[in-house]
Amino acid sequence: MKASEIMMLKEFLIKNKTDEKLSELILFFSEQANKIKKGFFQTKKAENTKNIYGEEQMTLDKLADDVLVNGLKKSKLVRYIATEEQPEIIKVDNSKNEFGIVLDPLDGSSLIDVNLTVGTIIGIYPGNVLEKGANMIAAMYILYGPLTTITLTTGNGVHEFGMDEKGIFNLKEKDIKIPDGKLYAPGALRKDYLPQHARFIENLEAEGYKLRFSGSFVADMHQILHKGGVFTYPGFRGKEKGKLRLLFEANPMGKIITDAGGAISNGKIDILSIKPKAIDELTPIYAGGKKEIEMAEKFMAG
Repeated sequence: MKASEIMMLKEFLIKNKTDEKLSELILFFSEQANKIKKGFFQTKKAENTKNIYGEEQMTLDKLADDVLVNGLKKSKLVRYIATEEQPEIIKVDNSKNEFGIVLDPLDGSSLIDVNLTVGTIIGIYPGNVLEKGANMIAAMYILYGPLTTITLTTGNGVHEFGMDEKGIFNLKEKDIKIPDGKLYAPGALRKDYLPQHARFIENLEAEGYKLRFSGSFVADMHQILHKGGVFTYPGFRGKEKGKLRLLFEANPMGKIITDAGGAISNGKIDILSIKPKAIDELTPIYAGGKKEIEMAEKFMAG
C-alpha cells in the first residue's frame, strides 16, 4: 500500500460510518496491544492458579486479563465482561454503554516460551453475553506474530490492520474472503478420534489437504482465513463435548469466519445459533470454508 493510501484504523471506522460508541471500544482494544505485548518479556511461566477450566494459568494469561479487564472497568465503555480467566460475569457499575464483552485475553499462551504466534480474541454484544453468537455486533482478534495485527468485523466485511513502528494500526487488507484452499488444522490426538470424525479426517487427507496445526487457535484460524481449508477441534474420547470455549473462542472467531464467507459448526449445526447456558460451556469446532464445513456435517451425521 502506498504512503498516500495509508488509512489508520480510526479513519477507517469513521469512513465506514461505524457507530461512535462501538468505534471508541474498538480503538480501546487496539491501544491495549502494546501493553500486552510488552508483558512477553516476563519469564515466569505459571501463576500456580487455575482458570475456570482447571487449566494452569500462565503469568501472561493473568497479565493480559488484568490489562483488558482493568482498562474496561476504568473506561466504563462496557456493562458486562466475561473472560476465560475468571469464573463469573463482571458487571461494570455506572457504565457509559450497555455493551457486553467476551474475552480470551491470550490464546495460545503456552507457546510464548518457544516464540510462536499467540493472540487476543474479542467478541462484542449489544448487551448480555449469554446470547447466541449470531447476536454479536462485532468481533476481532489481535495477533502477536512477526507483525502485530488486528482482524476485525463489525458486520460489514472482515478487515485486517497492521501495527506500525509508532504503535498505530493501519489498514493492511480490506474485505477479506476465505479462499478455496487445502489446509487442515486438526486438534486432539488421532487415537482419541470418534469414528465419524476419523472418517472426515481420512477424507481430507485423501483429497490432498495438508496438515498445519500450531496449538494456537487464533493463529491457526488466521491461516485458514487467509489460505483456505478447515480448522477442527472435535469432540473426542473423554471430552465428547470438545475442548474449546463457545463464548470466548468459537463465537467471536465464528462471526469473523462467517463474515468472510466461511462457516462454523459443532458438527451438526451452526455454532452461532447456539444460546449458551453458562460462560464455561465447551463445544466441538469445525471452522473454515463452507465446502469443508458441509463435508464435516455430512460425515458427522453418518
